[in-house]
Amino acid sequence: MNKTLDGIRVLELAQYISGPYCGMLLAGLGARVTKIEKPVVGDLSRRCGPFPENIPHTDKSGLFHYLNRNKRGITLDIRKTTGREIFMKLLKDADVLVEDLLPKSAKNLKLDFSHLREVNPKLIVVSITPFGQTGPYKDYKAYAINASAIGGMSTIVGEPQREPLTPPFSLGNFQTGIIAANAIMFALMARQKNEKGQHLDISEAESWAIFHTGNVVSAFIYSGRKRNRTGHRTFAPYPYTLLPCKDGYLSMIALRGSEWKRFLEIVGEGKVPEWYASDDRFKDRLKAGLEYADVLDSLLSPWLMSHTRQEIFDRCRKNHVPFTPVRNMDEVVNCEHLNKRQYFKEIRCSEIKPYKCPGAPVRFSKSSWDLNKTAPSLSEHNNDVYREDLGYSNEQLVQLQQSGIV
Repeated sequence: MNKTLDGIRVLELAQYISGPYCGMLLAGLGARVTKIEKPVVGDLSRRCGPFPENIPHTDKSGLFHYLNRNKRGITLDIRKTTGREIFMKLLKDADVLVEDLLPKSAKNLKLDFSHLREVNPKLIVVSITPFGQTGPYKDYKAYAINASAIGGMSTIVGEPQREPLTPPFSLGNFQTGIIAANAIMFALMARQKNEKGQHLDISEAESWAIFHTGNVVSAFIYSGRKRNRTGHRTFAPYPYTLLPCKDGYLSMIALRGSEWKRFLEIVGEGKVPEWYASDDRFKDRLKAGLEYADVLDSLLSPWLMSHTRQEIFDRCRKNHVPFTPVRNMDEVVNCEHLNKRQYFKEIRCSEIKPYKCPGAPVRFSKSSWDLNKTAPSLSEHNNDVYREDLGYSNEQLVQLQQSGIV
């Protein structure tokens, strides 16, 4: 089956999550992605784990293996003059460069877009940084927690009377990788028309605004309304919440009155419970959600706590009520539906027991997305790239290794 990005050559000079996740998405579409790492230490994610039996190993990090499947891997120190010269040779035949250097560092190394386009006018340069290529914060480093806070996301996550929280598991980094991969596709389409490369400036902090805080920002701009943290619920027509049941939690969202009525009839064994029908406080569902949500939670609690998630889920599906169980990771990995759809892909690598991870993010009917090769060990493809692609001899490669350039 044909691959969407067959023939597209990508250099990945980025580490941890945002840039590598972008590269993985492109690799799944058939792009030839060559990952460039610092000699000896490699990508930061190699040290983050999780590791088999909790024993750290450069080539056995679960995070690294997930993010870097289907890529070739080489080592190169671009901060050394010879390393930069080799890097420029690699760029001459590349279509895309994904990099995460801070603007000041890129300029000092002469690896900013103004210099790179002289080497390859058709090159698409994707710069992923915490705060973008312009503005007073452009040269600041940051973690996901910083980008979430400064991008406005943290202020709306958490309990109303407690401190703001950051979304878990580097969510913003993954979202930035998705945005970058999409931007590259558009830039490749544009290049087909004008035959010129371009610079894509992608900010991790701004990724939050695109994905999550857009409506929050617009509400403030147009009406001055500031959204605060709402904990386990959203202030909307009741219910828009997560509530405990006998063996876990249930996600309960019924935006239509008919859905809510059908659930109440489940609770009341065929009719709306008297405690709800006779209480004037609940006639206006929006007002009930804003002022009496705690009261409704407590009234529903005895019924919820006497039923399991599956029991409630089965009855809700039968009655067309869109409530779902909140599953833990063990339940997600063993979900019949997801496994029937082959949502998970098994990763195999030497000396590590095969394990599951999310597979194709989208199914193409005529061009497949697949990741068949495991992530490269540190410097695994140095021979292929330096000797076969660039024409270095064995002696030259040894010299480069001894001098710490590769």
